Amino acid sequence: MTEMAYDPDNIFAKILRGEISCNKVYEDDYALAFPDINPQAPTHVLIIPKGAYVSQDDFSENASDAEIAGFWRAVGSVARQLGVADSGYRFLANTGPDAHQEVMHFHVHLFAGRKLGPMLA
Repeated sequence: MTEMAYDPDNIFAKILRGEISCNKVYEDDYALAFPDINPQAPTHVLIIPKGAYVSQDDFSENASDAEIAGFWRAVGSVARQLGVADSGYRFLANTGPDAHQEVMHFHVHLFAGRKLGPMLA
């Protein structure tokens, strides 16, 4: 997959720089989590790495081992903090135009709070 250049003016970059506020659910050295503005489940949180990565493909290829481990640990920490780890949750990362990635900063959607069925529509 050929990656497009990272746009430092995307909305998630602006949130990370503090130019746009968000209701932080979780933050550490590697990730920031906040509610999605258009929730698709009772719990719908976005988790973004603090590094400038366009997509999961870019992140997995170019992030350091510490960034990768720290980010995925943050996903689990968010689920536990929100109290959904035991009942279950789903995470989804859209990568590229065919997957309908809307913000070109790698992010994971965490869905929970109801039975999600076999797949999301």
